[in-house]
Amino acid sequence: MQPSSQNKSLTNDLSYCVIIPTYNNANTLKRVIDGVLVYAENASIIIVNDGSTDDTPSILKDYNNKIEIINNEVNLGKGISLRKAFKYALEKGIKHAITIDSDGQHYPEDIPLFLEVLQKHPGALIMGSRNMNQEGIPGKSSFGNKFSNFWFKVETGISLPDTQTGFRLYPLEPISKTKLFTTKFETEIEIIVKLAWKNVKIIPISINVLYDSEERVSHFRPFKDFTRISILNTYLVTLTLLYYLPLRVLTIIKKEALKKEETNLQKSISIGFGVFMGILPIWGFQLLVGIPLAVLFKLNKVLFISAANISIPPAIPFIIYFSYLMGAPFFENNTPITSWNNLTLEAIHINFVQYFLGGTLLAVVAGALFFIIVLIFLKIVRKNPEKYD
Repeated sequence: MQPSSQNKSLTNDLSYCVIIPTYNNANTLKRVIDGVLVYAENASIIIVNDGSTDDTPSILKDYNNKIEIINNEVNLGKGISLRKAFKYALEKGIKHAITIDSDGQHYPEDIPLFLEVLQKHPGALIMGSRNMNQEGIPGKSSFGNKFSNFWFKVETGISLPDTQTGFRLYPLEPISKTKLFTTKFETEIEIIVKLAWKNVKIIPISINVLYDSEERVSHFRPFKDFTRISILNTYLVTLTLLYYLPLRVLTIIKKEALKKEETNLQKSISIGFGVFMGILPIWGFQLLVGIPLAVLFKLNKVLFISAANISIPPAIPFIIYFSYLMGAPFFENNTPITSWNNLTLEAIHINFVQYFLGGTLLAVVAGALFFIIVLIFLKIVRKNPEKYD
């Protein structure tokens, strides 16, 4: 299969290179390079020889000026090789990099698919998606991919069909601003998670894959590499919970607060009502009651739910305390339950009524207070709402 004239024109218009990291894949390396030269004839072809001890050096000599070679004196790992190639491409002013494995599992004729998507979505990370249900797929590869897909969704909130594919198109500019610390296969996971955190659009595309070739040699070590990937995911999940998830939530809330489709009054009522329902002493039913009312009165559901979470566990003791405090003036002679001696039905009733009355009063006061504060704040920052489109 030869590239069409349309595809040749397409490659002329895009600033990209093809990176082929390789380590002891002499059986398939020549076939991969030859294919890439056909389907990416106007791009820089960067081979990273990661300390190969087979015939790789002699194979690369046959290509003279057709390829560019980065040599690692010893085997440093796929992650280091990719990072070196990205840096080299950036120094040449290249904006995108397609990576393809040298073990022969990928088909270079799929390269034009990446370029077509890139033309429609500049700056996107484009992921080649293999059919992991086809015959010949090793069980360990299928399991590893599902494992990786699960943790990627936990860490980013994004579902991808194939997070372990080595056939990708990277936008290099955001990578240049991303701190990476891994060195082996897990680098490919670290990159896509951190690019997702930077809000880089990720687009999966279907690609062909060859797994039953006798020539193919994989250097993936199940125990060692799964362990490294697990350590990486532990680190990424921790960062997600402590920083990126709260940041995403705050970003969503900010977007809802500033978009112009609703008035400042509507947004303020949504937040004030959320605070009211969050404190109202009907524990377990605040959202069950509040969400239908928010829908009925056409309030901003995101702002309402966010504000209703004022009753998060760390705040509950304070809410209960101030609820009792607010209800105390109505029960001046009430004796708090402090021991079994004054634990009577009458005392429980009085204390509950004091709490319920005080909690309702606290909900009204806090809701009104938040409504006023938010309304004043929005009037200051949303004088010209149209600029927040």
